[in-house]
Amino acid sequence: MTRVWAAVMLLACTRWAHPAEGQVLIRVGDPARATYSELHEGLRAGTPAADSVLGVLHEKQPVQLWRRLQAALRGDAPWNDAPLTLTRLAELRDRGYADSAARMTERIEAGRVEAPPGQDPADLLAPLRAVQLERERAVRGDAPVLKDLLALVPSRRYGVGDAWVLGRLGRAASDSLQARFLAAEDPELKVRYLTLLSFSADTSAIPLLSRVYAAPDSFGVPVRYGSRASDGLLWIGTRAAMTALLDARKQARARGVYADPALSRGGYDFLANDSSAVISRTGKWLTAWLAELPAQQQRVGPSP
Repeated sequence: MTRVWAAVMLLACTRWAHPAEGQVLIRVGDPARATYSELHEGLRAGTPAADSVLGVLHEKQPVQLWRRLQAALRGDAPWNDAPLTLTRLAELRDRGYADSAARMTERIEAGRVEAPPGQDPADLLAPLRAVQLERERAVRGDAPVLKDLLALVPSRRYGVGDAWVLGRLGRAASDSLQARFLAAEDPELKVRYLTLLSFSADTSAIPLLSRVYAAPDSFGVPVRYGSRASDGLLWIGTRAAMTALLDARKQARARGVYADPALSRGGYDFLANDSSAVISRTGKWLTAWLAELPAQQQRVGPSP
């Protein structure tokens, strides 16, 4: 199998307050970064599940992707193919299909799109938004799109499609989010910037994310949201990020940062649940990734 990696918009609510606008990031086959999936339990390259995902993301013809989207809406293909195909369409930045995405958005909002039983067409609004935003990047450039997206955050007028594109804007977006996180006084706004930062794979955020996870209270972040920093480090996925997360966990345990029983879930404390999430999302524990990942990587801030 060709070794590739991809960030994929799917339907989940692990990072977002609105289940219908959930975001799942998937990365498979990048030798410099850990595998990551919020959709699968321990996804591994070379498995049928990974090959199925990557089959969609290898597609270069927008018309084939749009047909697959329509098949998912009819129930003739898995529902997860719908956001997968829209993710790939976003990456291709095709003008005609950006227009098609805008028209489908209008139809969904008007209640004129049907989906299989148990599925909601409104779940596709976020990836449809991403298709249009990625086309905007191609036409206008990254700087004005970044400026527009950042302006939406204080007013809360943004969604997961915006967050996904913001995460693809590389070092400039990462730097801006880090600065705004540090400057914000409102805890809710801090959590919003931290959550948005967790969509970026830019390695420059590793030091800040590790410090936040080790001591969220020192940054004015409610302790339960320290997991957003863990999310960000796992999504960065380099050896340095995994090392930083492992060290931050040790510091947090030593200080009892997450010891409050109110943070427990399912009979397990916060750090135990976080450990389970690491294995579920990456397929291996942190020390296993440290043994596998290369020690040196170039700084990466995906901005295709």
